[in-house]
Amino acid sequence: MDERRHSEPAPMNNRATVERKSERELVVTRTFNGPARIVYEAWTKPELFMRWWAPKSTGVPLLSCEMDVRVGGGYRVAFGHDASSAMAFFGKYIEVIPNSRLVWTNEESEDAAVTTVTFEEKDGKTLLVLHELYPSKEALDEAIAGMEDGMPEQFEQLDELLVTLGASVGRT
Repeated sequence: MDERRHSEPAPMNNRATVERKSERELVVTRTFNGPARIVYEAWTKPELFMRWWAPKSTGVPLLSCEMDVRVGGGYRVAFGHDASSAMAFFGKYIEVIPNSRLVWTNEESEDAAVTTVTFEEKDGKTLLVLHELYPSKEALDEAIAGMEDGMPEQFEQLDELLVTLGASVGRT
């Protein structure tokens, strides 16, 4: 038996868990190594959001990102190689509690979810819970297929961004 193995600290589990909670609900949880304020900014500042949201493996870049993060404000995100072939996602913010909670609609299709993201800080780390409520079981069935691969990659990219932001925290 190797004694050394038991004395080393366990690595932080940063894997995203994607879990179906009911026929219409999906919950993704992940812990990020950074304060809630910084993680929240990465979700609400277009210049930061554009640096992590599009999974690099798809090869489809984020072309534009507009966010008016306030109750009643809207957002619009476009993916593609050029404006003529871009796919847009858009909706409205229905709840905004800085550094703590965001709720928005996804209005690009009838089958789109209402998304809630919470940011809970503990010991300098942030537990992020993303909850999506779909209008039907079929809508969730369709959405979950792409999410199980894409979401963990997006969150890894967010981790990388947080490392670079951590290096500049307090200097802005």
